[in-house]
Amino acid sequence: MAAGRARALGLPTRGTTNPNRLRRMDRWIVATLGGALRAAPDPLVVDLGYGATPVTAVELAARLATARPDVRVLGLEIDPDRVAAAAPAADPPRLDFARGGFELAGRRPALVRAANVLRQYDEASAADAWRTMCAGLADGGLLVEGTCDEIGRRGCWVLLDAEGPRTITLACRVDAIERPSDLAERLPKALIHHNVPGEPVHAFLRAFDAAWDTAAPLSSFGPRQRWLAACAGLLDAGWPVDARRARYGEITLPWTAVAPAG
Repeated sequence: MAAGRARALGLPTRGTTNPNRLRRMDRWIVATLGGALRAAPDPLVVDLGYGATPVTAVELAARLATARPDVRVLGLEIDPDRVAAAAPAADPPRLDFARGGFELAGRRPALVRAANVLRQYDEASAADAWRTMCAGLADGGLLVEGTCDEIGRRGCWVLLDAEGPRTITLACRVDAIERPSDLAERLPKALIHHNVPGEPVHAFLRAFDAAWDTAAPLSSFGPRQRWLAACAGLLDAGWPVDARRARYGEITLPWTAVAPAG
C-alpha cells in the first residue's frame, strides 16, 4: 500500500463503475444490517473507492435512507481528480465526498462499503487493508468488502467487524450462471487462491455444484427454483448456510465454514 501526501492509504483502482452495479450488495446491506445502522449513535457510512463517477455512492445514500433517513454517506477516493469530479453530486450532510483510503480519512464510521477495491492487491496486502479498515470503525461498526462483475450479476462479499470476518455471501442473478462455482471468480482475496482441493471453500463450491446438479429436474420451473432447491440441498448436506434470502439469489455462510485451512 502506498501513502499519499495526506496519508491516504491505498492505490487508485481502475475506477470502473456502472449504475446499479452494486444493487445486490446494497440490497443485502439494507436487509441484513439495517438494524445495526438504526442502532448506531452516529449513522456515518463510508463508501470507499467509489470509482471514476459517484453514481454508486449516490445510489447507496438513497438505499440506506430507507433504513435510516438521517444516514450520512461519505464517498472516499484516493485520486483527488475523482473527488473533484464527484463534487457536483454532493448533497451534504446526506452525501459528501473526500480524499481518503483504508485509513478512512480519520473518520469513525458505523459502516464501510468497500466494493471492487482489493482485487488488485495480493493476499497479504488485502489482509492488511481489512485490519486497517476494521481498526478505524466506530464501536460496533461493520465493514462489507467484496467484488462483483461489471454489471453486478455476480458478486461475493464478506462482513467483518473489529474482530475480523464474520460471514461470506455469494449472490447472483441465477439465470446468469451455468453452475454455482461460476461465482469462484468473485471470491475475496483471502479465499480466491485457496479454491483448491483440500481447502474448505473448494469443498463448499463442489458441494454447491453437486446440489445444483441434483436439483436439475426443477429447471423446468426456472433457474430460481433450481437455486432454491440447491440451497436446501446444502442444508441437508450439513453446510451451515443461511438461505433466508435465497429467493434473491443469495446464500450466506459463517466465515469459519470456508476460512483457509492453513
